[in-house]
Amino acid sequence: MRIGIDARFYGSFGKGLGRYTEKLITHLENLDEKNEYYIFLRKENWASFQSAKSNFRKVLADYRWYSLSEQIFLPLKIWSYHLDVMHFPHFNVPLLYFGRFVVTIHDLIITKYPTQRATTLGPILYKIKQFGYKVIIRSAVKKARKIITVSQYTKSELMKYFNITADKILITHEAVEPPSENFRSEEFVLSKYRIKKPFILFVGNVYPHKNIEGLLRAFKKILEKNQEYYLVLVGKDDYFYKKIKREVAFNDLEQKVIFTGFVTDEDLPGLYKNAKIYAFPSFCEGFGLPALEACSYGLPVAASNNSCLPEILGKAAVYFDPYNVDNMAEVISKLLNSESLIEKLRKLGIKKSKEYSWDRLAKSTLELYNSI
Repeated sequence: MRIGIDARFYGSFGKGLGRYTEKLITHLENLDEKNEYYIFLRKENWASFQSAKSNFRKVLADYRWYSLSEQIFLPLKIWSYHLDVMHFPHFNVPLLYFGRFVVTIHDLIITKYPTQRATTLGPILYKIKQFGYKVIIRSAVKKARKIITVSQYTKSELMKYFNITADKILITHEAVEPPSENFRSEEFVLSKYRIKKPFILFVGNVYPHKNIEGLLRAFKKILEKNQEYYLVLVGKDDYFYKKIKREVAFNDLEQKVIFTGFVTDEDLPGLYKNAKIYAFPSFCEGFGLPALEACSYGLPVAASNNSCLPEILGKAAVYFDPYNVDNMAEVISKLLNSESLIEKLRKLGIKKSKEYSWDRLAKSTLELYNSI
């Protein structure tokens, strides 16, 4: 069988989608020596994927995401390889592609939380973009032979918003790798990023649905009772981080909130190992991978009580209402001040993180390819 995978998000280049795509392909390489795979990449991540397996071949498909060239030329490129099935790991399936395909839809955040605050576009262009998103995701859901989601929550949302039956959707949970042993010393990492202890940690982008503004307001309330804590926000400095920096200044928190910028994979374990707790205040998530990664390092998690997070984290976290700043501050403060609860969550978090497996995700996905 000839299988194609749209890997234009492959690697750290594509953030969360990139990690999902990379782990799927890596574990498929270990599992499948029978089928032929065609891995479609862009110039930016062409060198990132190197396979020693002869049945995995790279294809240059240098078409920018969500672009006109993606809609017109990507389908032509895929058709030229006469594939039996194509896997799109994101909703952006070209409207002009009519071959047999599966699509992974990680979340419906844009559907549920349409807001111009989540874009740098002007009002008119934003409306055009929103219309295009609705057309493309509806087409992908309708034409796909099967849909993959990463949580029961997203599956339920898909059934609700697109009126599709449960048997069209396969859940394949994401996972985290065992904690890395190849990392910089903790002292070096804290010094490099000028981090002071004790600190609350958050890792990831700060799009509006991540609710970092709410976390800042809750953190300010925590400081009213205890001035010893710092908040460390880890993520590449972009338009949305600049907005958060302005919010920090507005709330007079410049001395208590630390922005690290991008942190390498070698440095990140040092932050997980030194943080007091991990805060995850999102309004909506498809899986919540950063929180699970924190769990794998034994870092206690305080998370939102909505979307997929209680499903994925179970008893390995304490929960708050992300729409209620007072409740968020209360739950986080309670965790910070209870060493017995911290120790309990450390053990439960490590145990919970081991319940998920990239290998199992790849096996389920391969079974789906074969069934189609």
